[in-house]
Amino acid sequence: MKLKTSLLLLATLFIAAAEGFAQAKFIHSHNDYANNTPFYKAYNNGFNSIEADIFLVNGTLLVSHSDKYLYPERTLKGMYLDPVAYELRRDTTRRLNLLIDVKADYKKVLPALVKELKPLEAYLLSPENPHGRLKILISGNRPLPANYKDYPNILWFDDDLAYPHTQAEWDRVGQVSLNFEKWSKWKGQGAIPEADRKRLQKTVDSVHTNTGKLVRFWGAPDMPESWETQIGFDADIIGTDKIEQLAAYLQKKSLRKPTTVAIPNKQAK
Repeated sequence: MKLKTSLLLLATLFIAAAEGFAQAKFIHSHNDYANNTPFYKAYNNGFNSIEADIFLVNGTLLVSHSDKYLYPERTLKGMYLDPVAYELRRDTTRRLNLLIDVKADYKKVLPALVKELKPLEAYLLSPENPHGRLKILISGNRPLPANYKDYPNILWFDDDLAYPHTQAEWDRVGQVSLNFEKWSKWKGQGAIPEADRKRLQKTVDSVHTNTGKLVRFWGAPDMPESWETQIGFDADIIGTDKIEQLAAYLQKKSLRKPTTVAIPNKQAK
């Protein structure tokens, strides 16, 4: 009985120690426009990163996941850029990532986006404005790394490790985002297979060591078991469609990065 009690105590202490060493996480609202209160639900729940998918239609950037559901009133300006500008003026401590997933020809979309971002110029993070509180990350259809230099420094790029980079090209990368299903088919039920966990951990460690970039996995199961697993293999940014649930989950564990901390382009050494 004493042995059983001692082992139970040791296990409890081990779990507590492991949680104590876990790093606080940034949180990302995946496909944010699909929830019932775009932008504001994630923003008011303290999310560090918010995602909008865009198409260019007759000179206007519209927000949608598919070209089958394009509505003229759902503009990037009205749904995201104007609210961001208002909130950053109101709260001078807040920092935010706006991840723009380009769903059409980036050669046409990105110049239109740069034009629409002009009123937010004072807030935009760039090498010339290192204290900018809004980072614009380009994902989806985006230029090859060799062509990053053709775009203004207010645009940062979301990388998927598909192409080699020079150091100058890595300097334009804001984070690395990877498809979870390429590493694991786990659906969040029971424990993740150990081989999958090791493969994910090895990938995160490799990105951290070789690039210094922060890592997010998209397409992962969206439930507490998965969030805990991602924390365990050191993903830096946890994405979700369940805004309130993830916010509360990490808050309970004291593992949320504050809204006053920007998602860095590189890990702190």
